[in-house]
Amino acid sequence: MEEAKGTRSADSGGAGAGEHHPAACDGALIKAFGFLGKRWNGVILATLQYGPLGYAELRRAVEGISDSVLSERLSELSAAGLTLREVETGPPVTVRYRLTSDGKALMPILGELAGWASRHLPDTPTAPQRGSRS
Repeated sequence: MEEAKGTRSADSGGAGAGEHHPAACDGALIKAFGFLGKRWNGVILATLQYGPLGYAELRRAVEGISDSVLSERLSELSAAGLTLREVETGPPVTVRYRLTSDGKALMPILGELAGWASRHLPDTPTAPQRGSRS
């Protein structure tokens, strides 16, 4: 315990080649959770895993989100390359949102996270209860 913080001797397991450095991992997690942890982003992505949806369909599927927040989140997800806004010429003209390949690549991760949450986190009144889609 006399060793100064942040320094280790070679004999006490100091930083060596290939050693795990938590600060490097934390940066990636901060980046991931900073984006995906933003309210509604993960929910919108998970909702789109079932296929393209129009704005109104998406709004109904994501209970509790306001129109302005949904619009803002869809723009952010599109700018990040996770969703694509497709305009189908009409009549009537329709707009649908779908996952890109990068967005689809997140689905196994979000599925694992949802499974973990179901098993390990208590239900809270603020957590929306969602039914499963077939």
